[in-house]
Amino acid sequence: MGHREDLLAGAKRCLLAKGFVRTTARDIVGESGTNLASIGYHYGSKDALLAQAYIELVEEMAVAFDGGGAVELPGEPGSLDRFRAVWSNVVATMREPGSVWRLSAEIVAIGDRLPEVRDHLARAQREGARGLVSLLMGGREEDVTDETVDTLGAFYLTVLMGLMAQWTFDPDSASDADRLTEGLRRVIEGATKS
Repeated sequence: MGHREDLLAGAKRCLLAKGFVRTTARDIVGESGTNLASIGYHYGSKDALLAQAYIELVEEMAVAFDGGGAVELPGEPGSLDRFRAVWSNVVATMREPGSVWRLSAEIVAIGDRLPEVRDHLARAQREGARGLVSLLMGGREEDVTDETVDTLGAFYLTVLMGLMAQWTFDPDSASDADRLTEGLRRVIEGATKS
């Protein structure tokens, strides 16, 4: 690996161990075996490097949302069975010790103080919404329209962020896939009454 990749790998380890705010440039350099100048050269700033490392951590974790692709998800795309299966996989990632979701809660809390990071993460979040739509509704990510990302994708991101908050602050009573699915079923039932 070159310095760029070493920095990214070191930044990921630092984020998981110390979080965003407490990770220093020296921590990253020490973890990656590189030098301080290489952060600016390859990423522009420590915060930009940490933002990229965070995005990659989330992308790596998101592979688990479909069960790692080892088995086809149950249920038809768009069905309650598919909804339950995907959210069951998502919740499983939140139960893991050292979960990226705890880091995500920190980043949500400090986002307004880091505008360059916030903008970078906002773009990545939009693509995450596109991926959730594809996963839950079927089809290819590149075929999901911007309008669908802005509506259905935003809905799924809201569910994801709510779960993240629940699992971060009160894992003992946080929602699981069965309760989420039952809640959605009740919303659908209520919305279809005349």
